Amino acid sequence: MSTLPGWLAGLGAGLTRISERLDERREAAADELSDVPDDVMPARDSVPPPPAYAPTIAARPDPVVAIPWGIRVAAEAGWRLLVLAGTLWVLMRIISAVQLVVLAFVAALLVTAMLQPTVARLKNLGLPRGLATAVTAIAGFVIMGLVGWFVVWQVMDNLDNLSDRVRDGIEELKRWLLDSPFHVTESQINDIAKNLSDTIGTNTEEITSAGLQGVTVMVEILTGILLAMFSTLFLLYDGKRIWEWVLKLVPAQAREGVAGAGPRAWRTLTAYVRGTVIVALIDAIFIGLGIYFLDVPMAVPLAVFIFLFAFIPLVGAVVSGALAVVVALVTQGVFTALMVLIVVLAVQQLEGHVLQPFILGRAVRVHPLAVVLAVAAGGLTAGIGGAVVAVPLVAVTNTVVGYLRAYGKEQAALRSTPPAGAPAVEVAPTPAPSAVSAEEGA
Repeated sequence: MSTLPGWLAGLGAGLTRISERLDERREAAADELSDVPDDVMPARDSVPPPPAYAPTIAARPDPVVAIPWGIRVAAEAGWRLLVLAGTLWVLMRIISAVQLVVLAFVAALLVTAMLQPTVARLKNLGLPRGLATAVTAIAGFVIMGLVGWFVVWQVMDNLDNLSDRVRDGIEELKRWLLDSPFHVTESQINDIAKNLSDTIGTNTEEITSAGLQGVTVMVEILTGILLAMFSTLFLLYDGKRIWEWVLKLVPAQAREGVAGAGPRAWRTLTAYVRGTVIVALIDAIFIGLGIYFLDVPMAVPLAVFIFLFAFIPLVGAVVSGALAVVVALVTQGVFTALMVLIVVLAVQQLEGHVLQPFILGRAVRVHPLAVVLAVAAGGLTAGIGGAVVAVPLVAVTNTVVGYLRAYGKEQAALRSTPPAGAPAVEVAPTPAPSAVSAEEGA
């Protein structure tokens, strides 16, 4: 046991000598490598080349580079269009949920655009703003109510006479069909009348439900009229302050452009409404006079219907003209119906080629294709109300987009134009030659 510590001490000393000898050999090898040139010494971290029999593998390109440029552009435009379509879909769903409120407010805007110049004139004459608004609104609503009452009164007053004339007209049409070259027999005409009577008898429940729905529609119409009246009063009295509040909701970067587009859009809407009223009044007067001199019954109510339907571009003129022709056909015969058709077409041609370009002007001129598409989209979306507001909406949108485009170009030109009196050194993206030479001389 006494020899164990001595043996362990000898083992440790031996290991120490071995470690020292290994360090000496490592230093000697490092000295020998330091004497060898760098171009002769092989790289320690170099990767050996692949063998000659290994196949060559081409490097894969970046996926972004591999996609053609046209597809990338289509994808970029596609997802943006999807976002816009989704936004438009959500907006249309919201509008359809509150359709009555939206249509009432738009109708109030149209009525305000028609009555606001009168309020401005009364204020210029010295009336206070509240009194001018009250006088204009009451006068406007009374006139529109009288027009509606007059139409209903004329229709109810001439209903018995019209029914007799319609019955006589149907008999005359029946005799004309029997004598016509279409080879229509009396049994065929009687079968058509019998089928029509049977259809009406079998669909009594549907007609009753339609009547109940008509009551609901009348309640909604009355509600919309009240909303439109209240909205018109507030817009006439406090429209400027409402517009200033709307501007506060616009982001600050776009507020200046929207503030400039707003008055231009309002002028376009005012010009459209006033021009449409004048054109509709001229149509109603001339077509009504033609119907009156041709001895067609209910000439005045038909003229009022022509005036109201004129607010639906293209479609309204066709419907009102067809209504006048049908009434003339069943009451006065084929010749009178042809004369009414000639009068309607002549007045509508005068309207389309002379009155609208002269009265409405270039500010609210919309291409006929845009008018047709807008009326169709508005009718499918919101019925008659949508068809009425579609064209003024397109006209206002055209004005706003045109102004914002011109405003954006003007702002870009101002940003790229140097300020007046600025030295060339401050404007130029590189130092001026004089500055460079001065620095080199220094």
